[in-house]
Amino acid sequence: MNYETIQVTWRDTVCHLQLHRPMDRNTINDRLIAECTNVLTHCEEAASVVVVEGHPDYFCFGADFNDLNTRDIDETTAGQHPDSLYDLFLKLATGPYVSVAHVRGKANAGGVGLVAASDVVVADSDAHFSLSELLFGLYPACVLPFLIRRCGFQNAHYMTLITRPFTADEAVRLHLADVAGSDSQALLRKQLTRLKCLPKPGIARYKRYMNQLNESLTMAKPLAVAGNVEAFTDEGNLTRIRRYVEEGTLPWQQ
Repeated sequence: MNYETIQVTWRDTVCHLQLHRPMDRNTINDRLIAECTNVLTHCEEAASVVVVEGHPDYFCFGADFNDLNTRDIDETTAGQHPDSLYDLFLKLATGPYVSVAHVRGKANAGGVGLVAASDVVVADSDAHFSLSELLFGLYPACVLPFLIRRCGFQNAHYMTLITRPFTADEAVRLHLADVAGSDSQALLRKQLTRLKCLPKPGIARYKRYMNQLNESLTMAKPLAVAGNVEAFTDEGNLTRIRRYVEEGTLPWQQ
């Protein structure tokens, strides 16, 4: 298929899914969610490993505020259809393949959600991770169930409150990343060398078992979607987003 927001390449049973919105910092819009979901659905049958990556400067900078600023916001479109975004994270976390996030550059907000939902996270030493939502009066409702599962409650709580960027080394200490180094491509190849040896039926059974041991991600969806809708329909939050998009005014500069 021809995609507008992603590039997909295959090497045997390894699918490389690259976010490809370079002019928009690889931000998330409805099209990107739909295209990534389409690929991951195909990967349920065809892939043993899925690598999600961005570009050297930006892995993914979260929601596309420009897109949000041009649409009519209501409870069905708040936060760019949060149920679809949550389902995308859920596919990465629970799908019958090993999901690997290869993070270079900046991962922010929903980009951290893609990272937190992945089974394995490889970070370049120049990567930075941040949750900036509270600066706008928002909070990472759809991200937090996956972040808590990966990092633990207090680490997720701290990252959400502090809002500042974290280095790759800090991300490893916080359990957001598994490995980090100056040559992340080499690190990724090293991980794939091992992961490619795993038979797909074994991966599928293992992931199904792990999902049954911890069903919190599925159970958290209604709460996460409701929280996202509440935050993205608040007029004060929308005003802060609008000023940022149209005037470049940061929330604390009001």
